Amino acid sequence: MQTYVIRRSFLAPLGLLLLLAAALIVVCIAQGQPRAKLLILGAILLPVVILFVECAWRKVQIDAEQLVAVRLLRRKTLRFAEVTAVETVTLRGRVFFTLCAGDEFVILSNSYANFPGLVRQVLDRVAPQTVSAETLAMAERPPVKRSDIISSWVAAALLAAILLLQLRGGG
Repeated sequence: MQTYVIRRSFLAPLGLLLLLAAALIVVCIAQGQPRAKLLILGAILLPVVILFVECAWRKVQIDAEQLVAVRLLRRKTLRFAEVTAVETVTLRGRVFFTLCAGDEFVILSNSYANFPGLVRQVLDRVAPQTVSAETLAMAERPPVKRSDIISSWVAAALLAAILLLQLRGGG
């Protein structure tokens, strides 16, 4: 069984962003900052926590007969023999790779580590007639998304700067 997880190169800066945001909240509490400021920081921290936990739990397991998509509190299994369509949508470097089996479907993105291997493994196991022309074209050169990694590092750097300013100025 092969397991694919969300790229660690994305999770690392996202985790750092989470730690920095938590540290900033602790510093603001220790400095007696206004409650409104803490609420704003909490509103920023909450989606980062949700995104980090969801991405850390997400994985796809593939064996000879089926694909299992595991997400936080959810698990979906598709048997390759039951797949009726494999489609792809590409939006600004982001690929959504969809497997359908009747009313059931799984959507995978190129946020997974070794996405080209994931695509290859799926296409080797499904019936060739179920694969769309767009998917075959994408499979020739699956795009690897890096903008999310860059954005996470930029956000972490900005939050580190804010934290340093908060520690120096206390305001």
